[in-house]
Amino acid sequence: MRVLVLGKGGREHALAWKLSCSPRAKVVFVAPGNGGTDQPGPGSQAELANVNLDYMDFGSVVAFAKKESIGLVVVGPEDPLAEGIVDALQSEGIRVFGPAKASARLEGSKGFAKEVMRDASIPTAEAKICDHPDIARAFIETREYPLVIKADGLAAGKGVMVCSTKAEAMEAVERIMVREEFGREVGRRVLVERRLMGYELSVLALVSGRTILRLPVCQDHKAVYNDDQGPNTGGMGVFCPADIASPQLLERIDSDILVPTVHEMKRRKCSFKGVLYAGIMITNQGPRVLEFNVRLGDPETQPLLMRLKTDLLDLFEACVDERLAEFEDKVVFDPRPAVAVVATAKGYPGKYLKGDRIDGLEDVAKLDDVMVFHAGTKKEGDRIITDGGRVFAVTALGDDLNLARRKAYDAMEEIRFIGMHYRRDIGARKNQPVVQ
Repeated sequence: MRVLVLGKGGREHALAWKLSCSPRAKVVFVAPGNGGTDQPGPGSQAELANVNLDYMDFGSVVAFAKKESIGLVVVGPEDPLAEGIVDALQSEGIRVFGPAKASARLEGSKGFAKEVMRDASIPTAEAKICDHPDIARAFIETREYPLVIKADGLAAGKGVMVCSTKAEAMEAVERIMVREEFGREVGRRVLVERRLMGYELSVLALVSGRTILRLPVCQDHKAVYNDDQGPNTGGMGVFCPADIASPQLLERIDSDILVPTVHEMKRRKCSFKGVLYAGIMITNQGPRVLEFNVRLGDPETQPLLMRLKTDLLDLFEACVDERLAEFEDKVVFDPRPAVAVVATAKGYPGKYLKGDRIDGLEDVAKLDDVMVFHAGTKKEGDRIITDGGRVFAVTALGDDLNLARRKAYDAMEEIRFIGMHYRRDIGARKNQPVVQ
């Protein structure tokens, strides 16, 4: 089969690599890809190739898929999902893994997601949806507890601002709604939400028809600096599985969150098919949903796919064909934990540098059970250079979490570029409470 992966980040590198390990894959195209997505990895059987294609140009994607006889399109990022690329491909008879536009609103609009949670009685934080800065400011003045201000639309993981004071909350409204730092459409509405305290978990599930197949739970680290300090990012590292997720807790997440969400979407005639990702805070009162995403996470995908032993192409096709029930209790993961540590360019998540040479990648490629998943990289002649804020994620398997951490950080020490930054505590504080 000929497969097309849309996207250019670390998630898409992991997807392309794992799909290339399927004995049924002949070639895996990545559009547009990055400096690592066209390179085979451990177990690769299919050819890998980057394609100079804008995944937001749906007409070009359809034309390429037809020309190359693509058997399955896998959509990585949220933007094309929110804009309806699944609908565009399906209307042309092209098989695609991902939710339709109506379902992708769960991520595309935080206000819509709150409405779904309210109607389905899904536990979440108290919030008000505000469509004018004056309304948001007036509501903030009435609150006597710390707040989180969220842009309603997609903001590449940066539109959520954790605020300890009213002044910080007012500044967040100013940045999102008045200065429009994340774009005019993104900031038309904000959610003013009560800040929660607890443990944050990333719960991802494959969903198709009536079947919900939950994947191993991950614990993400979003703040840019050690000890969860500094602004939120798209993700600075993750470990999997998260041992705080007991069987009893997972049963509650299934019954109180995943199942009612899927049922509510079906009731709204937006039947969900693809990946449902719930960001969940485990509070003293139980699990509370922070947000929903409708695609695989980044960097959660990297350790998940490092551990996955089941054929990913088989899983995705079963989801598309509503045969996912065939895989219940049959998906196999490596029992060893995995840790992913993200390296960023200087200045991220603000303005950052590009174009710096990356050294040491060849040495790390020789290590067992360690992979470097490229994100913000590109090729320039025979060199790999930086080309984004999050540059790559070193991901390692180990017999226990401490060994996985050590392998990841030892490998990270072998890689160098000017201004390189990464957190030193990924997985070290696994059970210490963090704020939203």
